[in-house]
Amino acid sequence: MSWLQTVTDLMQVAARTAPKSGGKDFVVVKVIEGDDCKRLADEMIKFGEKTQKKNFDRDARNVAASPAVVLIGIKDAKSVDLNCGACGFDLCNDRVPAEHSEFVGPQCAFRLLDMGIAIGSAVKTAAMLNVDNRIMYRAGVVARAMGLIDADFVMGIPLSVTGKSIYFDR
Repeated sequence: MSWLQTVTDLMQVAARTAPKSGGKDFVVVKVIEGDDCKRLADEMIKFGEKTQKKNFDRDARNVAASPAVVLIGIKDAKSVDLNCGACGFDLCNDRVPAEHSEFVGPQCAFRLLDMGIAIGSAVKTAAMLNVDNRIMYRAGVVARAMGLIDADFVMGIPLSVTGKSIYFDR
């Protein structure tokens, strides 16, 4: 078993076992490696050019230089039924998720917190093992569009082990 497999396995465990609101789990996790990282990077550049959104090319260079990317998202996340209004609707029953340009939304704020806690647990695990990583919205957008993960809202976490983190001071 390679170091990469061990780290991504432990990141998946951390995301899966992270606390979830009301004990309901809508978090999905997928790991891509090698050629899939290169394909993701190429598509990120194309997406940035097509949409004229900034920094997709910058983040794509990081993804291309990464041996793996951990994708973490939520799928078919039901509301917690608190009627808190944080999603933009006063009543949970009024929130009807629909496909938008990058993600499905609106999402229940508590389910987004669940996803955030899962992401935080995964990156903490990688950091404890001295593996450089960075949470990337742009990688998640394009991975979802490519069908690399079946999720409504997703973030990507590329991994690297080099003498200096490739994700900072870019």
